[in-house]
Amino acid sequence: MAVCAVCGNDYDKAFTVTMKGQSKSFDCFECAIHALAPTCAQCKVRIIGHGMEKDGTFYCCANCATRAGVKGLDDRV
Repeated sequence: MAVCAVCGNDYDKAFTVTMKGQSKSFDCFECAIHALAPTCAQCKVRIIGHGMEKDGTFYCCANCATRAGVKGLDDRV
């Protein structure tokens, strides 16, 4: 069994995610999202969809990017 990197649960159905060459085990998607998903720079929600990025800063949507003063990001073209 593997121990979850977030909550410490020792679980027989844990899974491993490798990101940027580092592997971590998780017992559920919620813990994996908590550990790995970026946070919107404007509203602070976890970005679990595509999101948007400008110069290394992540936003959950074009509205948040616009509110942060970013120009040129659109949800639809």
